[in-house]
Amino acid sequence: MPEPSSYIDHTLLTPVASETDIRKICEEAWIHQFKAVCIAPTYVPYVVEMLEFCPIKIEIATVIGFPFGYSSTEAKVAETQKALEAGATELDVVMNISRFKSMAYDSVREELQILTNIAHQFSATLKAIIETAYLDSFELYTACEICAEANVDFVKTSTGFAPKGAEVEIVKKLRAILPSNIRIKASGGIRTYDQAMSMIEAGADRIGTSAGVAIVTNA
Repeated sequence: MPEPSSYIDHTLLTPVASETDIRKICEEAWIHQFKAVCIAPTYVPYVVEMLEFCPIKIEIATVIGFPFGYSSTEAKVAETQKALEAGATELDVVMNISRFKSMAYDSVREELQILTNIAHQFSATLKAIIETAYLDSFELYTACEICAEANVDFVKTSTGFAPKGAEVEIVKKLRAILPSNIRIKASGGIRTYDQAMSMIEAGADRIGTSAGVAIVTNA
């Protein structure tokens, strides 16, 4: 069985997170050897500083167009460039769900492709958040198809702000639909070791959670 710590994106995206809170999650990521920390764009430079001398590689993830995804492409491009220049190594980008629901698929694909290209120029990873709680089976397939065509690195289930987060059956569907080179990040509502392991067994390559310490210490 895999160790869940190496799958965890240790996440703190609450709007009231302070520098003290961010420093704490960096320390926890260091101690428990989590895969990444995921924080608001404003804290990227601070986290770069906090992890500068960490003896293990911890990815610095931040969010773009978060949490609703309906900001303009130009705004997302600016956010993306600023985050990468500040030292982010992974970007969790919210797909434009409003445009997707309007069946403006070319527009959604083009935006994701633009952002992915920018990320790859910095040798960074892009995770497309498709917010599965809002998608029916056809839309789930279509969103995966768009993500594959845009060459994203991951498809991520949720922001954590929708009515539902990650679900095992959805992760299984994503794994069945997506090509093998696109990985899956399950996030939203994952708070226990058993939940995390069920997502990994279903095909998740990453676990986004604010309960990383509880998951690994209660294993």
